[in-house]
Amino acid sequence: LIDTLHPKASAWYSAFHHSNGSVHPIILPDNPEEVPQTPGEYELTEVTSIPDPSDQENERPDMVVLDCRANAKGQREEDALLENTSQSNESDNTSMDQSPVPPAPLKETSFSIGLQVLFPFLLAGFGTVAAGMVLDIVQHWTVFTEVTEVFILVPALLGLKGNLEMTLASRLSTAANIGQMDTAKDMWKMIMGNLALIQVQATVVGFLASIAAVIFGWIPEGNFKMGHAVLLCASSVATAFIASLLLGLIMIGVIIASRKVGINPDNVATPIAASLGDLITLALLAGISTGLYKELEFNDYANPMVCAFFVALTPIWVLIARRTPSTREVLYSGWEPVIIAMAISSVGGLILDKTVSNPNFAGMAVFTPVINGVGGNLVAVQASRISTYLHMNALPIAEPNPAPRKCPTPWSTFFGSGVNARSARVLFLLVAPGHLVFLYTINSMQGGHTTLTSVFIAFYLAAALLQVVILLYLADWMVNWMWHRGMDPDNFSIPYLTALGDLLGTGFLALCFHILWLIGDRDTDVGD
Repeated sequence: LIDTLHPKASAWYSAFHHSNGSVHPIILPDNPEEVPQTPGEYELTEVTSIPDPSDQENERPDMVVLDCRANAKGQREEDALLENTSQSNESDNTSMDQSPVPPAPLKETSFSIGLQVLFPFLLAGFGTVAAGMVLDIVQHWTVFTEVTEVFILVPALLGLKGNLEMTLASRLSTAANIGQMDTAKDMWKMIMGNLALIQVQATVVGFLASIAAVIFGWIPEGNFKMGHAVLLCASSVATAFIASLLLGLIMIGVIIASRKVGINPDNVATPIAASLGDLITLALLAGISTGLYKELEFNDYANPMVCAFFVALTPIWVLIARRTPSTREVLYSGWEPVIIAMAISSVGGLILDKTVSNPNFAGMAVFTPVINGVGGNLVAVQASRISTYLHMNALPIAEPNPAPRKCPTPWSTFFGSGVNARSARVLFLLVAPGHLVFLYTINSMQGGHTTLTSVFIAFYLAAALLQVVILLYLADWMVNWMWHRGMDPDNFSIPYLTALGDLLGTGFLALCFHILWLIGDRDTDVGD
């Protein structure tokens, strides 16, 4: 159309388009010598119809270009997409368009992914080591020995970092990457809505986790005490509420800081969510449950009042969360993954309770937060990256969506040529070195009840590697499956994956300790 209306219009259009960022009709002057040489000198007029070519002889030629200007959000989304696409997909039409265009950023290499993930991964790992040391100590406290069902709460409440905080980090990372937090107004609206949302979810999940602890712990044995049940409810709700508020504020600060320094939030937000998450949550659970247990001897109303206070705040958080469209949707439809994930984690808690309660396997406590935390951190990073990738490639400016994969193969998950397979390989290669560092740290601090023999290390690393392989493969399948069925993976995938990580990690670790006991590796008195 441009070439038909004027022979030199194509070059002028290219220069004008790239200089202004939008396209408008251009009226050319009668005298060719008066044609402006710079794009900014064109006369812009509103043209409602395209002139008839038969009338061109008696009229000056018009250059008419359809308006294809992108709005500000679309332009930011395009910029975000360019940051994650390969240079091989860039346009090579430099011979046709000589105007200067901004160079696209380099693609993420395996080295750059590993470099960005390594520090948060180690930080999160040392956080899980600290949580393991705390659990190793508090397992001998009175409340844990008299009310052993508190152990069932441990994976469920530690899993809140996956159900709530990591989901929050993934949502905000995606929003930041596609430009929904570029203005202060949008950013604070997103922050307030998401904070209120996780407080609602934390209160409900904490309450349901206490019910699960009662069901899994007492009903099979037929021993039920109302005072202990209310203690579990108050401890669980208070721990979940306070921990989620603190970790939510930390997550928001991490994501904002990551965007300011040019780091992909997907690589750092989810591991840092767990760096202090396990430690804070476990310390709160131990402290609150111990304090409330002591109150049982003097005051029967303290525990019900604590539980009622946090439940009464729920309507306030609901009203705040409903004001933001994205959180309003999750508020109504995002309960299924959170509740199911809590139930899965509680099964892992039941395994922990029955194993640690046996004096022969007391050494398992210090390693449980480590193996569960590392697996959950790595799979959360991968799920967040895949979700961001799908959000970017589903935008109107992206390439046409490829045919959905029904079920990826392990080969395509770990050995494909795409950026997600590359990140899966990097994350898998971090498992063994990371766990060796964490095991040495625990041993150097004289934590736990188990000597780090070569047999124990071999079994432990085998369990950790098998756990992460399964989780990374499930992440590749689950995130794509949810996306092609219209479900936002940011809200649905990470709770399931981290809960499965808790179940697999606890189950494999318990199996390792039973096998070690059978083959004669019995030194549980170490550390007493």
